[in-house]
Amino acid sequence: MSRFDWPSLMRAGMRGVGLKPDEFWALTPAELLLLIGTESGASPLRRDGLDALMAAYPDRTKGTGDDRD
Repeated sequence: MSRFDWPSLMRAGMRGVGLKPDEFWALTPAELLLLIGTESGASPLRRDGLDALMAAYPDRTKGTGDDRD
């Protein structure tokens, strides 16, 4: 059984997210972790990832010979 660090979770929920005490206590632990963000989710797209996507899927402009219409 894992133990929760309630003081840290309360600080994150009330100070970090801005929850009122009754809103904080109405959440399930899973909902709270989702709100404050955990490392289990996908990370945001960074510039190098965007650059790789842009290189793999460049925009096509009509009239330049690279359009497929």
